[in-house]
Amino acid sequence: MSTIKAIRERLGLSQLALGRGIGCTQGNIFHYERGQTLPPDAAKRVIAFAAERGLILTMDQLYGLQPLPPAAQPAEA
Repeated sequence: MSTIKAIRERLGLSQLALGRGIGCTQGNIFHYERGQTLPPDAAKRVIAFAAERGLILTMDQLYGLQPLPPAAQPAEA
C-alpha cells in the first residue's frame, strides 16, 4: 500500500477530501497513491494537513524512508 493511501485512510478521508485539503485534485491523489512522486511542496501540505488532524508526520515517513507512526488505539470504555 502506498504511504499516501495509508495516511489518507488513517485520516478517514476520500481521495477528493484529501485533495481539497492539500489544494490539489482527486486525480492527483489517485496518481500519488499509485506511485507518482509527491512533489516537496505538496508533501509539506500533506504534513501540515495531517498535523491539523492529529497525525504527526515527517518527510522521511511521507516518502517511505521511515515507518508511519503507529495508528491510534481506540479508547477503552
